[in-house]
Amino acid sequence: QVQLVESGGGLVQAGGSLRLSCAASGRTFTIYAMGWFRQAPGKEREFVAAIPWSGGIPLYRDFVKGQFTISRDNTKNTVYLQMNSLKPEDTAVYYCAAARNVGLGSRGNEYDYWGQGTQVTVSS
Repeated sequence: QVQLVESGGGLVQAGGSLRLSCAASGRTFTIYAMGWFRQAPGKEREFVAAIPWSGGIPLYRDFVKGQFTISRDNTKNTVYLQMNSLKPEDTAVYYCAAARNVGLGSRGNEYDYWGQGTQVTVSS
């Protein structure tokens, strides 16, 4: 099993920045990739970004390219999501997820473990 704990969410004004963290514990050696998803009120969960756990080219949804950056620090078993130029439409609960299977997926069912989520609220 792998446990994931997100942190770093909060309330920020439009144009501001936040950095989300996701700390992994347990059988982290089974992780192939880490991803971030988000779910806004009344909307379906959507993919944001993913990165191979051992390093490599990340994958982003088009709407966050140039605005969000995913990174990881294996020494800390932590993956990050740096979010800049935040907009009210970025308001959502952000979830961290871990995948065991090889590949960099953008669908929720490709991920095996999930964190509890962290709320990000962007005020206008």
